[in-house]
Amino acid sequence: MRIVAGRWRGRKLGVPAGADIRPTADKVREAWMSIVQHDIPAARVLDLFAGTGALGIEALSRGADHADFVEQSTASIDVLRKNLEAVGAGSAAAVHRADALKFIERLSAASYDIAFADPPYRQGLASAVAERWLSAPFSRILGVEHESTERLPPGGELRRYGTTGITFYRRG
Repeated sequence: MRIVAGRWRGRKLGVPAGADIRPTADKVREAWMSIVQHDIPAARVLDLFAGTGALGIEALSRGADHADFVEQSTASIDVLRKNLEAVGAGSAAAVHRADALKFIERLSAASYDIAFADPPYRQGLASAVAERWLSAPFSRILGVEHESTERLPPGGELRRYGTTGITFYRRG
């Protein structure tokens, strides 16, 4: 997996071993970033269920000011930290070992400009993140990756990429 664009374009990212890891495909990540590209410069970004950190690192590569990465898995956090170190993210990144749903419960409205969420499929987590955002929008934009057949709460715009769907929610 590589960074698609920006100052770290072409840099390889590590991926944790294991069958339960499902990094966002480069083509899907590129489409995701194209949709929010005008909102990325100088943005404060939240990467929920961060895994390798590819989404947040991609945003930093494209000009975001800061990214907070939220991940629960120790193995993923180890790889995420190595990825951040490899690109030289420095103080522009912060890693939080936490349950993503509990993390967003503590957030106030408009804590972030952009939030990315790539939760494990088939556990109802994509809908839970969207429902929380709809009740207390913690970012101006929320993008949630999910299986393309899964329906998220109304109010978002669904984009399909094969078996992957991304639903975008925007505040007014």
